[in-house]
Order: sequence, then C-alpha cells, then structure tokens
Amino acid sequence: MALALFDLDETLIAGDSASLWLEYMVAEELAPASMIAEEQGMMSLYHQGKMDMHQYMAFTLQPLAGKTRQWLDSLCSRFAEQVLRERIYPEGLARIEWHRQRGDELVLISASGEHLVAPMARMLGMDHCVAILLDEESGMLTGHTRGTLSFREGKVARINQLFAGREQLWQGSFGYSDSHNDLPMLRAVTHPHGVNPAPALRQQAEELGWPVLEWQL
Repeated sequence: MALALFDLDETLIAGDSASLWLEYMVAEELAPASMIAEEQGMMSLYHQGKMDMHQYMAFTLQPLAGKTRQWLDSLCSRFAEQVLRERIYPEGLARIEWHRQRGDELVLISASGEHLVAPMARMLGMDHCVAILLDEESGMLTGHTRGTLSFREGKVARINQLFAGREQLWQGSFGYSDSHNDLPMLRAVTHPHGVNPAPALRQQAEELGWPVLEWQL
C-alpha cells in the first residue's frame, strides 16, 4: 500500500476552491464584494511563489469569525455540491480509482481551508484529508488558523505528522499537483506528476523527467 497524494485546486478541479468560495460568499451576501479584488491580488502572489499564506488565511477567514462550525460545514457542503462538483476533472476521478484498485492510501492534501477540502475529500472517497485547520473557541470560529499550514514544506510536515511512526512512509508514494508551490511534496514522493502544471512546475517536470498530465473537463 502506497500513499497517493492529490492536490485539489487546479489539479483535481478546474479553478481554485478558495477563490470560488469567496465569490460564493459575496453572492450569498456573507462577505463584501470589495474582498474579491484584494483576494485576486493575493492569488497573483501565490502564482509567483510569493504569497504569505498566514496573511491570506487571516484575510479570507474574516467573514467567518463568530460563526459556528455546524453552520459553516452545512454551507460548505452545499457549496461543494453546487459549485465544485461540476469542476472535477474526469481524468482525476479515473486516476483516483486506479489508485483505489491498487489498494493505495488516498490523501487529498491542499493549502485551502479544511472547511472547503473536507467535503471534497468525502465526495471523492479519499481516505484522508489534509488541509489548513481553522481555529475555534467554544464552538465558534475565531477567524484564525491553527497548527502547521499545509502549504509548501508544510504539506510534507503534515503528512509526516499524520502518519507518524510509519516506517518507509514515502516509499513508492505518488504525488499530483499543478503548482510549483508543491515542489517540496513532489520531491518527497517516489512518483511525482505535474497535472496541468503552471509554467514553473512544467519546466521543473521537464528537466527532471517527471510525467506531465493534461486533464480537461
């Protein structure tokens, strides 16, 4: 049994779940429309490899502060069904099923918040969900994160935490991502794959001889 690590945004789905979620919140009048332009500026830094993820999460979680976890989970389940399901790449589903038939351990791992990633992990039938954790006090969201952010080197750290004590954890493992921000994870696995890779990752994949997959809706 090998680990099969799948990034979510722009890898298994067409689009970024966090950006789509902000648009959804604005449409539902849960966040001001002015947030969209600022978030897009932050995402530009992400694609350049310059994003401060703590800053991004603090900004995008503002509308959720003071809300209950139950309220958020219900809303995000509806969001996943209404917005994200139709964006799943069929080739991604086929690759997940290939790993399932092999008996591999399926992990959805993302630098998006757990409120967005968990419903997708359930929808895709993944064994594990690794995402940025939301802080709460007395059942109410604080608008902050907790623990190690699953971003860049943090993805490797979170996998090591999740499977602590497992010998030869990374042996025979597979990794799938579109982003050069995931190079630490892709370098850690035995079988890295670029999926619809951004230019910087495509260049790395070509130089290192990694398979490049082109998935379409």
